[in-house]
Amino acid sequence: MARHFTAPKLIVASHNEGKLVEIADLLADFAVETVGAAALGLPEPEETGKTFIANAELKALAAATTAGLPALSDDSGLAVDALDGAPGIYSARWAETANGRDFDFAMHKIEMALNQKAQRQKHVPRTARFICALSLAWPDGHVESFEGTVEGSLVWPMRGKNGFGYDPIFLPEGGDLTFGEMNPEAKHAMSHRADAFAQLVAACFADKPK
Repeated sequence: MARHFTAPKLIVASHNEGKLVEIADLLADFAVETVGAAALGLPEPEETGKTFIANAELKALAAATTAGLPALSDDSGLAVDALDGAPGIYSARWAETANGRDFDFAMHKIEMALNQKAQRQKHVPRTARFICALSLAWPDGHVESFEGTVEGSLVWPMRGKNGFGYDPIFLPEGGDLTFGEMNPEAKHAMSHRADAFAQLVAACFADKPK
C-alpha cells in the first residue's frame, strides 16, 4: 500500500518555472503549501538515470533528504516514434545552447531530424507521446512513483504561445489544438502530467482534506 502524504508543506523539486506552475495548479485543491527547489537554494542534481522514473526519484530524494521535507519531482519528455523515442529522457538536453535552454531551437532540431529521415524513406510517421514520471519522496528515503502518458502527433510550424517546452508542436490524439494553443485548464485535464498526478492523488492524497 502506498504511503499517504500528510505534511502541510511540499517541495517541488524543479527549477523549471513552467513545471512549478503546473504542479502548484494541480495541487490547488489540497491543503498543501508548495515551494520550489530554487527558493530553498537546492541545487539541481545530475540526471544520471536511464528512465523517467529513475530521474524523477533521484531528484525527489535529493531534495527531500537535503531539506528534511517531502519533495515531489517530475521528469518528463517527448518521445517521437520516428526518432526511436528521442529526445525522450534527454528532452531538456536537446534544448541546450550556449545561451541556455531554448526549446524553439529544440523543436527545430526535431523537425530537421524528421525531414532528414523523410529524404531516406517514403513514409515517416509523426506520432509521438509525452511521458511524465512523478516521484514523491520523504526525508527517510521512502519514495512513491507514478508514470503517465498522452498520445499525439507533431505539427509544423509551431502553434501557440501557452504552455512550455515542446507544447507548441504537440497535437494530442483526437484534438485540433496543440498544447501550446490550449488554455491551462484544458491541458491539465488531459496531459501526461495530469495522468501521473491522478495516479499520485489516488495513492497518496486520497484522505487529505481539500
